[in-house]
Parts: sequence; C-alpha cells; structure tokens
Amino acid sequence: MSIPQQGGGPIEHRDQLAEYIASGEKPKDQWRIGTEHEKFGYDDAQKMPLPYEGKTSIMAMLEGLRDRYNWTPVLEAGNLIGLERDGANVSLEPGGQLELSGAPLETIHQTCDEVNGHLAEVKAVAADIGASFIGLGAAPIWGQDKVPMMPKGRYRLMTDYMGNVGALGTQMMYRTCTVQVNLDFASEADMVQKMRVALALQPVATALFANSPFLDNKPNGMKSWRAHIWQNLDAARTGMLPFVFEDGFGYEAWVDYVLDVPMYFVYRDGKYINALGQSFRDFLKGQLPALPGEVPTLSDWADHMTTVFPEARVKKYIEMRGADGGPWRRLCALPALWVGLTYDQQALDAASDLIKGWDAETREGLRVAAGRDGLQGQVGDINLHDLSREVLAIAEQGLKNRARPGNDGLVPDETHFLNALKESVDSGKVPSDELLEKYRGEWAGDLSNIYDEYSY
Repeated sequence: MSIPQQGGGPIEHRDQLAEYIASGEKPKDQWRIGTEHEKFGYDDAQKMPLPYEGKTSIMAMLEGLRDRYNWTPVLEAGNLIGLERDGANVSLEPGGQLELSGAPLETIHQTCDEVNGHLAEVKAVAADIGASFIGLGAAPIWGQDKVPMMPKGRYRLMTDYMGNVGALGTQMMYRTCTVQVNLDFASEADMVQKMRVALALQPVATALFANSPFLDNKPNGMKSWRAHIWQNLDAARTGMLPFVFEDGFGYEAWVDYVLDVPMYFVYRDGKYINALGQSFRDFLKGQLPALPGEVPTLSDWADHMTTVFPEARVKKYIEMRGADGGPWRRLCALPALWVGLTYDQQALDAASDLIKGWDAETREGLRVAAGRDGLQGQVGDINLHDLSREVLAIAEQGLKNRARPGNDGLVPDETHFLNALKESVDSGKVPSDELLEKYRGEWAGDLSNIYDEYSY
C-alpha cells in the first residue's frame, strides 16, 4: 500500500487532475523501471505471522534494517511503519507483509541487483530475531484471525469498508502478496497503447506467476487465489476496465473513472480522516462531508488515485498488478516481461496486434481462466499456454531490441531474466502446479513443508 503523498497546492480547476497524470510523461531515454514486491514474514518457532511488536516482530525487522543498513525511518502517529533510502522504500501491508518499493532504475540488471540486495538484508535481520520470509501469492495455512493489523490509520478505515463490499476484501488486505512493476510513458497516446496491452495481457502474467493454490491448510481450487480474490472485490474500483479500449480513451477518461470511485480517506496532519463512500467530485466543490468547506490539494488527488485497484493502473506511471508474489527469480522476471512488451515500439506494436480483436468478454474470460486454471486456461479458441508462448516471444525480442547489457558488458541484454517464465511455458507448469504436486506427493498433505522449502 502507498505511503501518503505530501505537498501540492489546492486544486483550483479540474484540468489539474489530468495535468497531474500528464506530468509523468518522459522521453524514452528517461524511462525507468520500478519493481515492487511483497512477502510474508513468520516466526521460525511457531510458523505464525509476525506481530507488530515484540522480540520477533515487524518492528524488530524495521529497526534492524534501519540500524544495520542505514534506512531512514518513516513514522505514523509515533509508530515505525516504513523506511526510505536512495529512492526506494520499505513499507507494510495491512497484515505485516513486508514490501520493497524499488527505486526507479534504468535496467532490469539494476532492479534485480536491488531485489537481491534487499532480500539479503531482510534475511540477515530476520535470522537475528528468529524470523523468516516466504514469497507466495496467499498465506497457505494461518487463518484470518491469526493475522495482526499494522498500526496504520489507512488500514483501519479500509478494513471496515472492505467488510461491506465484495466477499473477500479483508483476505486481499491481510492474506495476499504480489509483485508488480511500474513503467513510464512518453505521451497520452503512448499511455493509451501501453494501458490496453497491460490490461489485455495481464491474465498472461496472472497465469505465469500463479503461486497461491492453498488457503486454510488445503488446496483452494485455484492456481491463483490472489487473482480470485480480486475478481470478487469491490467492483467499483477493480477489474479489466472496458472503457480503456473505447475510442477517445485518455487522461480525461481516466480522471472520470477515478472521480467516480468512492473515497476512503483524507490525510491531514499525520492522521487519516474517514471519508468512506464520499465523493471526490463533492470534494472539488468544497462539499465533502468529512471536511466541509475545504477543497482538495494535489496530494489528496494523488492519495485518491492509490485507492483504485484495477489489473493495471495509471498514476504518473503505469502499474502492472496481475502477478502473485513468488520466488526471487520471478521477482526479476516480472519486470523483464513487461519491459520487453512495452519499452520497445516494435514489441509494443506486436502486442497490440495480438489483442486487437478481443472484446471485453474475452478479456474478462481470460482473467477468470488465468486465476482458476493457470496455463491450462481456455477462452474460446484462446489457450493461455499458447498465448503465453507468443507473449514471451514478443517480450524476448523487445529485450533483444533494447540491448541493455549487464555485468560490465559480459551479458548482452536482459533476455535471461525471462528464463523462469520460459521454463514454465516449456513444461506447462507454473509455481502452483509445482506446489500442488509436492503437496499430493512427497509432502503427503503436510503443508508445513512449504516453509522450509520455499522461504527466501
């Protein structure tokens, strides 16, 4: 979840909302890659989620990272709730999932080095306090009642609201993890093309990264339970957004969509003010019940934009949001997939051609099939295994065209970061398939083995 925005004067006219998005435009030579990933922490002795306070806790993790590795603390109401360093930040999801939001970097070589360095720091501190971390899309064993709430005002408000919309909102908050990548655009037209590819092909990422087949200590019937949750959660702010594919889509259409999403909160003086269900349109008119007479600032708009959760999201950049959290190789593979598809124009055009005949029903069908069946998903004559093979070929060519070397020039490009995904396509098996095979085979139904075998 996002850290509250700061700064930005009052919004005096509606045009500023679209201008805020447009201010993210960058020439191609300034495009960057920002990778985010979440992971579950647990205590080694009991294999239970980490509480906020105590010897083996989230606070102990944050303090250890702060003191040993020179991170700057982020506080809310006196509580340590995050860290910042060199353009990156470490933050907390509602149930204590630890998230790295990486710095904007030029190459996947750099972002993978950043991920690996972060995991090494986390492992060192965790070992000292008797904790470990694991990369999965959903917590496999412990129930909702065992998961603590982190001391962030945003989460208190969201928890209350999620209980009233959809069926699985609090599971999303407390029992899931994701990996995502944030990418730049050059213009409104570039944003539109990238968003259409991002939304239409998000099911490919969901299938390839599916890594949440367990819940409550047993198989849940899905390859990605995390994806299933998002399909059954607050329709006002989730989904595949058919309007993005309509003629005329652009910044203004995105603004209209976000304005129609009910608010969660307003952040003032270090506190979250309850604005649940209220309208940002009323806020613009100075008629918000939570703050009568006040008009929003640009930071309020930035905060509100973080409360929409479709499969791909526009802010000052585009967020790809369809993948389960997972093992370290896939943390580097996710940015490789999307950079390959979108940062080379030839590849982006090829991806656009691939999806141009799909209608909204097809796109939604692929979304559902990916979460349920992974690479075995089928919608009409579209098979996700075959589609994934085509998409990876486009992404690989895009990375070859980018030709960004690594390891002091010894590695010619970034294509090797796709290897984990190519192995899945070659075998037809994604992480969930491997987990289910172990559960039904060598683990003999004892899911506790997952911690020793799959923790970082």
